[in-house]
Amino acid sequence: MQAVAVREELVAGSARLPTPLTGAVDLELAVVAALTGALAEAGTTPTDLAAVGIGVPGAIDRAAGTVWSSPNLPGFQAPTPVPLAGQVSGALGGVPVTLGNDVSVAVLGEHRRGAGRAYRNLLGVWVGTGVGGGLVIDGELREGRGSAGEIGHMMVKPGGRMCSDGKRGHLEAYAGRGRMEARARELARKGRRTMLFKLAEKRGKPRVSSSVWLEAMERGDRLAIQLIDEAVWALGVALASIQNLLDLEAIIVGGGLGDRLGVAFIDRIREQMSPQLFVPERPPALLPTEFTDLSGAVGAAVLAGG
Repeated sequence: MQAVAVREELVAGSARLPTPLTGAVDLELAVVAALTGALAEAGTTPTDLAAVGIGVPGAIDRAAGTVWSSPNLPGFQAPTPVPLAGQVSGALGGVPVTLGNDVSVAVLGEHRRGAGRAYRNLLGVWVGTGVGGGLVIDGELREGRGSAGEIGHMMVKPGGRMCSDGKRGHLEAYAGRGRMEARARELARKGRRTMLFKLAEKRGKPRVSSSVWLEAMERGDRLAIQLIDEAVWALGVALASIQNLLDLEAIIVGGGLGDRLGVAFIDRIREQMSPQLFVPERPPALLPTEFTDLSGAVGAAVLAGG
């Protein structure tokens, strides 16, 4: 969970905390703590805040300030909406708080101030614990009814692997780090050898992080390489399909895994997409993020008017 304090369109301070997985109340407290930490680094306090923007995974009702479906956050599952904006606003003394989908606001940040500044029609795909997306059409973020851009739940293989939302065959089931780890553990139980879990334990990490995936690949771990190969395949299928539908100018690839694996990962996705494009002579530009892990926090500030 990343927070930034933005002053005159520049990042003046930042703070990073682990995302709590113990319910909505703990997440609210952690959001406030992260914001306070970013403000402290900027040399200010919550009393000086003009507005707050928050990006949260899942479906958002911006007008109501609620999150009502977030498969990767315990306590944020439909049908009960969580009034996160109001809760954080109250904790900060009534400052206005605006909610957006986490990847949508990250794409907004990259579009307005980062890698996507030169384009009016683009997609951002964030490959991390899950896979999220954000869509900019004619220079405006497309939000739909609160869940536009959820590319992670696009079908790539009917009847395929189980996704985080309980359905099968979605992009996230193959390219989301959480589901990749679940697949690695399943295969390890069946006798496949891998160093993924020993590397994570050595680093003191409860999960197989993006840096662990990268190290395992660099050290020739066959299971890690196989699962990354499958992620590249799934992303190629999904992004080619979207490009064939929308004819976008650019696609930005970010997120924890996307940023960590970098340009080589993006180049492989491009190669996977190319033969599946309807107009391969005019592919979209595939770009890394400019803000890396600050994209979401910067975009949330833009959403709030910062």
